[in-house]
Amino acid sequence: MNSFLPQVNQLPQGHPVRVYYQESELIEKLLSELEEVDPQEDFQKYYNIFNQLATIEKRFTRKENQLFPYLEKHGWNGPSQGMWSFHDNLREQIRLLNTHNKNKDIPKIKENLHYLVDGIRHLLRVEDVRLFPNAMQLLTKEDWEEFYEGDEEIGWMLTEKPKPYPPKEEKYIHPSEDHEIRELSFSTENAFHLDEGYMTPEQVNLLLRFLPIDITYVDENDKVIFYNRGEERVFPRSKGIIGREVRFCHPPKSVHMVLRIVDEFRAGTKDVAEFWFNYRGRIIHIRYFAIRDKQKKYRGVIEMSQDITDIQKLEGQKRLLDWD
Repeated sequence: MNSFLPQVNQLPQGHPVRVYYQESELIEKLLSELEEVDPQEDFQKYYNIFNQLATIEKRFTRKENQLFPYLEKHGWNGPSQGMWSFHDNLREQIRLLNTHNKNKDIPKIKENLHYLVDGIRHLLRVEDVRLFPNAMQLLTKEDWEEFYEGDEEIGWMLTEKPKPYPPKEEKYIHPSEDHEIRELSFSTENAFHLDEGYMTPEQVNLLLRFLPIDITYVDENDKVIFYNRGEERVFPRSKGIIGREVRFCHPPKSVHMVLRIVDEFRAGTKDVAEFWFNYRGRIIHIRYFAIRDKQKKYRGVIEMSQDITDIQKLEGQKRLLDWD
C-alpha cells in the first residue's frame, strides 16, 4: 500500500494528489478503527466512526467531477467508467449499512461491514498503483493548478481545509469575473461566459424551454421581462405579458399577495415565498425568489410554478431504467 507515496511526498503542499494521500491516511485509520470496535458493545463509537468514513463521498465526487474530466481530456477514459462504477458499489454498501444502523441491526452490520472495508481498501490500492501515478504523468502542472476552486466547492474528508495550490495571495476571483482563456473540449463561438460555464443564446433558450417548470421573471421595475415557453405550462402565458406590470398579471383575488411579496423582497425583509394548492385536479407548487446582484441590490423576482401531482405519489426508490 502507498507504493507511490515517496513521489507524492515530493509534491508541494496543497497539491491535489498530496491531499488525496492525506485523505488515504485518514481512511486507513478509520478502517482500522472500524475493525477494532464492536457495535454490540459500543454502538455509538462504531456509529461515529462509520459516519466519518461515509464522508468518503466527498472524495468520490471530487474524483468524478474534477479528476476524471481531466483524464478524459488527455485520452484516458477508464476511470470514468470502471472506477466510477466501483464508487457506486461502495455507495450502495454505505446505504445498506445505514439502513442497518438506523435499525441497530447488529447481526446485519457485522455481516456486511467487511464488504465495505475490503472494498475501500481495494480502491485505495488501485488508486495508489494505477490511478494517481498515471494521472501525474498525464496531467500538466497547469491542469493541477486549476483544481482547487472546484475541489473546495465539493469539499474534503479532512478536518482542516488544505492550503490552496498554487499558493494564492491575490483576492478570490468569482467564475463570472474569470476571463482566463482555457482549452475546452467544445466551441465557445457565440457563447456567453456564465458563472459556471458557457452557453450560446440558442442553448439557453432550449434549456429554459425544456425545463419542466414554468418560470416568469419580473424585473426591479415590476415589469415582466421573460417567461419560458414550455410544452405543457401550468398556467397559460402569451407574448402580450412581456412589458406588463406584474400587478396586472394575476387575478384580483390574489394580486394583493403578489404585491406584498414584491414589496418585502424589494425591502430585503424576505427572500422566498411559496404556495401549493389543488388546481383542476392537480397539485400545483408555486415559489417566488428574490433576485439580487453581487452588491445585494434588488433586481427582481422569479416566479416558478410546477405540477407536483405525480411527484407527491412517489414512494420507495427507483434506481433502474424500465424502458425495456
